Amino acid sequence: MLAKIAAMPGADWGLAGRIHEIVGIAAPGLAPELWYGMPAYAGDGKVVLPFQSAEKLASWYATLGFSDQAALDEGAMRPTAYVLKEPIAADEQLVSALVRDAAG
Repeated sequence: MLAKIAAMPGADWGLAGRIHEIVGIAAPGLAPELWYGMPAYAGDGKVVLPFQSAEKLASWYATLGFSDQAALDEGAMRPTAYVLKEPIAADEQLVSALVRDAAG
């Protein structure tokens, strides 16, 4: 996974690298793996948090997704992804909390 992150263009590389660090701290039980060639983090062999690069998907923004395996079910609605814009420093506490909650 680190080789995939290192090969990403500037903005995606920075975001994916920081997400990788945050997941390692906030949810060390999630295993890094590649999901459709992009970084993802799995619990019990199922993807919980996929990172989707803007460049690979020809999109304006990269996203951090939450699969149906994420433990975020509260109420009738929940997020499936958040747009990541560079830099995420101001939102790192929120990202950490979401990652921790999603890991269950």
